[in-house]
Order: sequence, then C-alpha cells, then structure tokens
Amino acid sequence: MKIIELNAQTKQGVLDDLIQRSPNNYGEYESVVADIIEDVKQRRNQAVFDYTLKFDKFQLTLENIKVTKEEIEEAYNLLDEKLIEVIKKSAANITSYHQKQLRNSWFDARPDGTILGMKITAIEKVGVYVPGGKAAYPSSVLMNVIPAKVAGVEQIIMCTPCNAEGKVNPGTLVAADIAGVNQIYKVGGAQAIAAMAFGTESIPKVDKITGPGNIFVALAKKAVYGHVSIDSIAGPSEILVLADEKANPRYIAADLLSQAEHDELASAILITTSKELANQVSEQVDVFVSQLPRQEIMQKSLDNYGYILVASNMEEAILAANEIASEHLEILTQNPFDIMPKIKNAGAIFLGEYSSEPLGDYFAGPNHILPTNGTASFFSPLNVDDFIKKSSIISYSREALELVHKDIELFAESEGLTAHANSIKVRFE
Repeated sequence: MKIIELNAQTKQGVLDDLIQRSPNNYGEYESVVADIIEDVKQRRNQAVFDYTLKFDKFQLTLENIKVTKEEIEEAYNLLDEKLIEVIKKSAANITSYHQKQLRNSWFDARPDGTILGMKITAIEKVGVYVPGGKAAYPSSVLMNVIPAKVAGVEQIIMCTPCNAEGKVNPGTLVAADIAGVNQIYKVGGAQAIAAMAFGTESIPKVDKITGPGNIFVALAKKAVYGHVSIDSIAGPSEILVLADEKANPRYIAADLLSQAEHDELASAILITTSKELANQVSEQVDVFVSQLPRQEIMQKSLDNYGYILVASNMEEAILAANEIASEHLEILTQNPFDIMPKIKNAGAIFLGEYSSEPLGDYFAGPNHILPTNGTASFFSPLNVDDFIKKSSIISYSREALELVHKDIELFAESEGLTAHANSIKVRFE
C-alpha cells in the first residue's frame, strides 16, 4: 500500500481521489437510466419483462414474476441449517437494536387551551432493492427490512434479479422470509427501481425505496427521488482505521482488506502516528492479498484507493479522519473511548481490536447501510426514523387564540399576505 506523510496537500489529494467514486460523477449513464425509467412508466409490466430478458436472460411473465412459497421452501432446503440459525440470530440482534430507536407521538396541553404535539406514523409501503449480480447479500436484506418492520410498515416488497433459470439466491430468499418481507419480485436493475416508484400491473407503487445496487440502480434511485422517498445514493464501500503504535498490524491489514474485497472502487485507509506500524501493515497486507481468493479485486482497490497516512500526532490524525468522514471507522488505539468523542463524522465507529468491521456487517445489530463518499458529515445510518413520518398537531381554543391574534395578523400583514391576516381576524369580529 502507498505510505504517505499526512499534510494539507496529501490530505486534499486523498479527498479528491475518493470523491471521484461518487455516483454523482457517472453522468454518462444517466440518459440510459432515464430511458429505462420512462419506458417502465409507459409500458409497465411489458418493459420490465423485456429488460429482464435482455439483462438477466430470463423470460418473466405474469405467472412467474413473484417468488412463490414453494420457492422459499426450496431455498430453506438448499441452505445450510447452521447458516439459517446464524441468520436468525443476526435478525434478533438487529431487531433488538432498532427497537431502542422507536419513538412515540407526543402532546403538550397547556392551561390556556393550547395543544401542540407530534404524531408519528409509519410509512405505508416500502420497496427494498437487493442486488444479485457479482454477489448476493442476505445481510443487507435484514438491514433494510427489519428497521421498517420495527417502525410498523405494513407492506414491504422486495425486488431482486434472478438468474437465467429464474432462480433467486436462496440466502436472499431465506433472509427475506425471516425478516418479514410480504412479497418478492424477480426484477433487478434500474427497471426494478422504476417499477417500485411508479407501479406496474404486477408490482405495486411504494412510498419509499431502500437498498444498495450498482451504478444504474443508484442513478435510478436518484432519478425517482421526489416521486418516492429513498434512503440514500450509496457509493462504494470504505474503511478508515485510526491507529497508534500499540495497534496490531495483522488485525489492521485484515480489516482494511475486508472492505477492499467488495469491488475495485472500494477504499481502505489507515491513518497512524507510527511509521513503523505503517510499514508493518503494508507488509502484512501483501501477505494477505497473496493468500485470499479475491486477490485481483483487492489489489485494484488498494492500487487506486488504498492509503497509509502517517500523521505527526493523534490530533492531526483525528482531524483528517473527520474530513474524510468514512463509512466505517475503526479506532485501534490504547484508549479508543478517549478518541471516540472527538470523532464528528463517521457512519459507524468500531472501538478496540476485537470490534472489527465485519462484526457490524453481519451480527452486532447496528445497521450496516451507512453514508459513503464523505456524506457521513450530514447523513446517518439507515434507522427506524427512515420509515416513519411526523405530523405536527396544533389545537388552540378561542381563549388561547384571542391572546395572540393581533400578533399573527401583524406578522401576516408585514409579509403582504392579507388573506392570512383575515383568516385570523374574522374569528374576532
């Protein structure tokens, strides 16, 4: 891996490199995605069938677009029983964590007859997209669906591509069944996003779409935003490790590669105060890359977006970490809980050498759908709040309004909105 002295110039170079991976920089595909969305809006099911045949080599019909109970039973039979139990344990942890995020409606009644409040309502219909191309991720099914279920969403549908035989990854189907998906459709790509956003004869229109995908899925979500809500426009995976001289170089190397193996655009960064540790980690990364199966992907990721930055002190390292605002941030220092309060921007923070990033991906309970490409400076992980709406409640008695009606009339008239003022005034004629 590239070992670089951290300073203002090198830090800006890293930031410039990382931002190139943003889905916002792939405008050349936007016209293709726009054409697919418009086609699905116009021809609905038939467009979905045609694109599935073109891209996934399977002929969808009205009869086979939905995953059947028999197909889900088959998936259970195909999957290792031990893995099924692990998925169930993971689902229980994710449910428990997200239940702590639930909030209730509230009302504040005052003696003067004023009642103010906030009404919490779950979104009615949610669509979840699950990739099925280079790899299938049952863990992402759990992370998308369970917060919606905890929030109280009544209808959750899922779209995921099938193979040329019309089969969906069995792990995806089992995870969807355990999480509580209502209906699964064998549709992938931008056409799946369009179908959920606008509806077809088979696929219902939803209110919100969540879930990761390739660049075409990301751009389709961006394009339909406003017609429906979305979670975010996800970029490639990334990890940043903040370490001092006491950290274990073998652990750090393993953790960096846990993200580099996702794809060629993934980013893996170590910021350390120790030049000796930097060299040790670089050597250990080479050892692991030579041993692990996804060697070509990891090497391209490291060549393009892998960095070891050597800082002069921990304060400088923390400042850089906050500017990078990584999706995953591991703190491997002698006292990680002393560093943690100084971290302002990170999707998920992992503290200590036994809290490696895959723990969050699969099992601990916090959501692994996280802000990427620096958006952790203003976005949060997917959570229960993403699946609720808040309505303001306002109720005034005549006596309460009478005390303030002249103030309201003055404010409205100052803005030239005399009908607003009149709406208040007529009540006291």
